[in-house]
Amino acid sequence: MRIGPPLCFLIFGANALLVVACSGPQSALSPAGEEAERIAQLFWWMTAGALVIWVAVVGISIYTTVGKSGPYSPTAATKVLIIGGGALLPTLILALLLAYGLSLLPQLAAPAPEGSLRIAVSGEQWWWRVSYLQPGEDAATVELANEIHLPVGEPVEFRLESPDVIHSFWIPSLGGKIDMIPGRVTRLALTPTKTGVFRGTCAEYCGTAHALMSFYVVVEEKETFDRWLARQQAPALEPTGSLASRGQTLFLANGCGACHTIRGTPANGVVGPDLTHFGSRLSVGAGILANSPEALLRWIAHTEQVKPGVLMPSFDMLPEEDLEAMTAYLEGLQ
Repeated sequence: MRIGPPLCFLIFGANALLVVACSGPQSALSPAGEEAERIAQLFWWMTAGALVIWVAVVGISIYTTVGKSGPYSPTAATKVLIIGGGALLPTLILALLLAYGLSLLPQLAAPAPEGSLRIAVSGEQWWWRVSYLQPGEDAATVELANEIHLPVGEPVEFRLESPDVIHSFWIPSLGGKIDMIPGRVTRLALTPTKTGVFRGTCAEYCGTAHALMSFYVVVEEKETFDRWLARQQAPALEPTGSLASRGQTLFLANGCGACHTIRGTPANGVVGPDLTHFGSRLSVGAGILANSPEALLRWIAHTEQVKPGVLMPSFDMLPEEDLEAMTAYLEGLQ
């Protein structure tokens, strides 16, 4: 089927509208960070360059098919249409875009200033271990999972690694992506410019649950962030109510403390996520479920069904009342 010029313009216009509509907490075209703004600018310049080339090629096609009925001279056909429109114009535009893109690399690869907030992130199978580091040291002051809090307007350095397979750390609204390679530590500097809740993801296929490996980034005012960090440094709250107290007993009796840490309790496992303040987090299972009692109960009972390939076993052998008690305890860890 031959596609005429009007249909070409219609298809291009529809695609342009789809691109403009790309927004939300996981969109690189809705920047909320200095690095993401530079990447978005590069995208729009590349789009403009592609548009110029497209208009030139389609314009030449229209001109040669309907613009003239007689034959073309060798000069017009060779020098103007083929060499000028088909070679020189695309080469010039692509060269300018390449030079502009390369000029951004030093800015995007620049390290965070000395004294910046430092966060270590480890890509696990299939979740994210997040550790806030003390200034000038590698010791963690706070460890949590699948959620990152940042102060707006301040640079942060991410130290990224993986103990198993290659992952790729990406927060589209804040900046570019970078690989997490076993045996190496890579660094990424980002500066958020807008408050809000954004979504990050693994951008490198890493195994069975790759598509179910996300996390949330909460960007807030400096004072709010400082209060949050102080609360995270405190040990877990004691359970309130008989149901939550029973849930704590069941949590420890069923061996959950062998994999998970809850500071202030005998649970000191290091295999799975730290659950000290689990109840205050936004999601369950690395961003795949909202943190609600119903979702948490489903996660504990049917873990392997909710997230195939996950290393945590399902506890569907426990009675319903035991699962509800454990859920009440974990939700109370604010």
